[in-house]
Amino acid sequence: MTITRAIGAGCNQIILLIVRGLALSRIHPNMLTLIGLLINVIAAILLARGEFLKAGLVIIGAGLFDMVDGRVARHTNQVTRFGAFFDSVLDRYSDLGLLMGLLVYYANIDRFFYVLLTAVVMTGSVMVSYSRARAENLIPTCKVGFAERPERVVLLIIGALFDRMAPVLWVIAVISNLTVIHRMIYTYAQAKQLEEAQLRPAGLTEPASTARKS
Repeated sequence: MTITRAIGAGCNQIILLIVRGLALSRIHPNMLTLIGLLINVIAAILLARGEFLKAGLVIIGAGLFDMVDGRVARHTNQVTRFGAFFDSVLDRYSDLGLLMGLLVYYANIDRFFYVLLTAVVMTGSVMVSYSRARAENLIPTCKVGFAERPERVVLLIIGALFDRMAPVLWVIAVISNLTVIHRMIYTYAQAKQLEEAQLRPAGLTEPASTARKS
């Protein structure tokens, strides 16, 4: 077993123990989701004050709740449609809250350009989620692109812990908006295929001779 796999297995065991402990406590999974949001609010306040190292550590703590709420729901047979919706909505509030903290910080130190850059990151983050949600009303699934929420959160943690928030914002701004463009192109192609399939007469099949030649 490689070192990376060993670390991953160890982390999974720790998370499993936490999940079992929370399940025994009978806390509702939605409450864990709400606690995660409240912890991110604390992180946002720290970001607004420029205390990036502390904020990064707090975001890691919030991420723990984000990882276990769904697992606790499955472990305790409390998986519901509303729970998935509630988790998704509060995740958006958490993301925007952190970025709002950065907006306040850059506004306080009079860095207008980075206020604008953070606004671009906020827009891209929202549109990554929206583009997938809207696309999946038209096609079965749309998970293409790199800038999913976990990747964006990890990048924010890196920026906070190593005091490299400005370059991290540049990276998130670029990859999130590229992800939206990717999803638009992918959805166009998939939707076109579905429309062509619907227009094709039912029962129409390719002749066997033609199929063999192709």
